[in-house]
Amino acid sequence: MGQHKWFETVAVAQERAKKRLPKSVYKALLAGSEKGVTYADNLAAFSELGFAPHVVGAPAERQLATQIFGQSVSMPVMISPTGVQAVHPDGEVAVARAAAARGVAMGLSSFASKPIEEVVAANPQTFFQMYWMGDRDSMVRRMDRARAAGAVGLIATTDWSFSNGRDWGSPIIPQAMDLKTMVTRAPEALLRPNWFAQFARTGRPPELSAPNLTEAGKPAPGFFEAYYEWMQTPPPTWDDIAWMVQQWGGTFVLKGVGRVDDALRAVDAGVTGISVSNHGGNNLDSTPAPIRSLEAIAATVGDQIDVALDGGVRRGSDVVKALALGAKTTLIGRAYLWGLSAGGQAGVENVLDVIRGGIESTMMAIGRSDVHDISRDDVLVPEGFARPLTADEVSAGPAVAHRSTAG
Repeated sequence: MGQHKWFETVAVAQERAKKRLPKSVYKALLAGSEKGVTYADNLAAFSELGFAPHVVGAPAERQLATQIFGQSVSMPVMISPTGVQAVHPDGEVAVARAAAARGVAMGLSSFASKPIEEVVAANPQTFFQMYWMGDRDSMVRRMDRARAAGAVGLIATTDWSFSNGRDWGSPIIPQAMDLKTMVTRAPEALLRPNWFAQFARTGRPPELSAPNLTEAGKPAPGFFEAYYEWMQTPPPTWDDIAWMVQQWGGTFVLKGVGRVDDALRAVDAGVTGISVSNHGGNNLDSTPAPIRSLEAIAATVGDQIDVALDGGVRRGSDVVKALALGAKTTLIGRAYLWGLSAGGQAGVENVLDVIRGGIESTMMAIGRSDVHDISRDDVLVPEGFARPLTADEVSAGPAVAHRSTAG
């Protein structure tokens, strides 16, 4: 695995990942769709929020433990599901082990490079993520497999809509790591000898199949084979989401909500929780950062379901800002992928430690001893920061907004 050297910030982990990964692999992780407006706003929006710290009376101890989506966790941070973690040979298993070591729940993508059985064995607090893809029978089989493996919840992702490529160029991702591909990519890989050596020691190339989408008696589909199936499946309706909730019969999180009316419909569909998200800026470009939509959504449905925030979280102070605006927890994606790239399991643990340290130091500065005590009073929100559904519906209140979208 190589020797991991401690880094003090997620930004340093990203720099190390950039130096370690082949250029095309790094670019695949880097940024969002089209011009990258949404990706940039996901990060910039947190910088617009401020704190009003106290200077005397800081609590001597801080309590970060909480419950989210029915799971007791050590801090309000969760691993967001991301596909094909071929930046490291151990991929999602390394991430799951790191999360378990730090008392954090794991989200596993349907497009993951490791099977759910191995990931749950590494972290019993694993949520399985699904897209609406294929026919209902195949989706039920995937749910049955996740349930049998011990997944504690299901995450349905709906915030990805086949957006166009990136203005600066999308990297070409191969269909499979066959001999031709390996020969073609060898020059790029050899420029990153440490990364290349990691995989060389395993005796196998980076895994680009999707083992969690395997049907009985068939080999695991390639990433693009699975991607094509998803693209050919008509998008789900709210009745389809309600059907998924019923079929799963347990903790169910809808990922990708960005509007108050959609949050209300999610409640009607019977979900356990939602993640306010825009797929890390990889969905429709020019949608606002989730932190801008969070407060209105949490104020409307936060007393009925758990509300999480996913998008742009890079430090512990970002987590505190999200909690102050109504989130129960935050999900991290690129942050832990930088850690995985830079140092495998130890690198992911490092990222989680950095974020935990940031939460604690921020809580000390604002005079909060428990994450449940963090409130709107702890943050400074500039005028015009929020991007709620519509001014009329939000100002009318949750009841009126609900009536306006019912039926």
